[in-house]
Amino acid sequence: MKIALDPTPFHHSHSLLEFPQLVADLGYKYMQLTPHPDFIPFFNHPKADDALVRQLKNACTDAGIEIASVLPVLRWSGPDEDAREAAVRYWKRAIQITVDLGVRQINTEFNGRPERAEESERAFYRSMEELLPIIEREDLHVAIDPHPDDFVEQGVAALRVIRGVNSPNIGMVYVASHTFHMQDDPEAIMQAAGNRLRVVHVSDTLNHHASHGLRYITNPPGNAVRVHQHLRLGDGDVNWDEFFGGLSENGFLDRDDSVMVSSVFAEDDNAREVSRYQLNTIKEYVSSVQ
Repeated sequence: MKIALDPTPFHHSHSLLEFPQLVADLGYKYMQLTPHPDFIPFFNHPKADDALVRQLKNACTDAGIEIASVLPVLRWSGPDEDAREAAVRYWKRAIQITVDLGVRQINTEFNGRPERAEESERAFYRSMEELLPIIEREDLHVAIDPHPDDFVEQGVAALRVIRGVNSPNIGMVYVASHTFHMQDDPEAIMQAAGNRLRVVHVSDTLNHHASHGLRYITNPPGNAVRVHQHLRLGDGDVNWDEFFGGLSENGFLDRDDSVMVSSVFAEDDNAREVSRYQLNTIKEYVSSVQ
């Protein structure tokens, strides 16, 4: 298993090419590349040309770290057909960038709209018809997160959609911060996922269902909002013994191709200290269940 750092908290203090050395300085051997304005921004065409891709790859070599996964977030499942077609074009460039970096793991989100779930599912499979042959040709693995406010949000339901693609190259991301939106029991999701579970994100969150649904109050009542956090491990309500125990039973911790990502976004002011804390605490939990 690869333990990687998501450098999102450092996007405003460091340049893209400074990330590899930063990740190494914080004690990590692996990095996950998330949406960045100079790389693959949210919802738009990738901005990295071949020269920048080579520079980034060289920076990783110089720092002695590797890129474990690339995370594009694009509107490939949106019910707007023009946006979907554009997203497929952007995906093709994102795939080429990933291949040129020497990375084999991509993780992403379903996207689409929950209030138009049937249309969004059709759009997802339509995009897959065009992208899957490329993904399989390049021998990449794409893991998908049922992100809050996507067309599919529940864990087991997401696995059904993934299974419907009918390809071993498509799997699942389990984001601990989304635990209370996925509704299904975490261990049941992990068990159902089997070796399709290829990426997990480690950050804590508060259970928005607590206090009879009154932990968070929005006005007017009934707003279609999705509340979650990406907190330091231990600062929320995720059951970490259950989380790491489920990963152990799944076999995730023993697979060379699995990726565990520290993805804390709520601690920018002390992101260095939190990143080191996350790495040490993750290692302690992993040791306790192996």
